[in-house]
Parts: sequence; structure tokens; C-alpha cells
Amino acid sequence: MAESRGLWFLVGLSLGALAGVLYAPQAGEQTRDYLRDKAGEGRERFRTKKEEWRQQAGGLRSQAGEYAERGKSAVTRQIDQFQAAVEAGKQAYREAAGLEDKEEQEEKREPSSQL
Repeated sequence: MAESRGLWFLVGLSLGALAGVLYAPQAGEQTRDYLRDKAGEGRERFRTKKEEWRQQAGGLRSQAGEYAERGKSAVTRQIDQFQAAVEAGKQAYREAAGLEDKEEQEEKREPSSQL
């Protein structure tokens, strides 16, 4: 879109300059000086806009980086919560199935058998 605008700006500038030369009320040298000045103004305006676009792009890059970082931390939190839920589910299953008691009994037996 920006390239299209820039192209149309240059086309309009060229057509305007051509029309100005054809219908110029001033002498040739004055007209050329005038056109040269206007072309310089157009270049300067383009440079200014280009610099503004670069700054905006830099701001957008840093903003995108912040969003990516926030997204990563949100995903990490979700993974941690999911893992905690899985562990809680496993623990609840063990307790409901009576596996916890068997494991505790085995743990109690092991230290005494090592002595």
C-alpha cells in the first residue's frame, strides 16, 4: 500500500512538473529553478516520511517482542498448571485406588530392611 502511494505521488509530481513547464508564466531559467526547488522539497519530505516509518517499524518490532514474551510466559504458566493438575489427578487416583497405602507400607519396610 505504501509503495503504491509513493508511486502515485511520483507520477503526480511528474505530471504536475510537466504541466507547470507547459503553462509556466515565468522564464525558462526561473521555471527550472522553481521545479528544482520543488523536487528538492519532495525529496526532503520523502526522507522525513521514510525516517518516520523506520521509527514506527522499530516501535512495532519492540512491541511484537513484548507480546511474544508475554505469550511465552502465559504458555509456560499454562504448562505448569497443567502439570500440577496431572500430578494432583495421579495423587487422587492413587488415594482412591488404595495405592498410596501400599506404597507407604513398602517405603516403611525398606528402611528397616536396610538396617
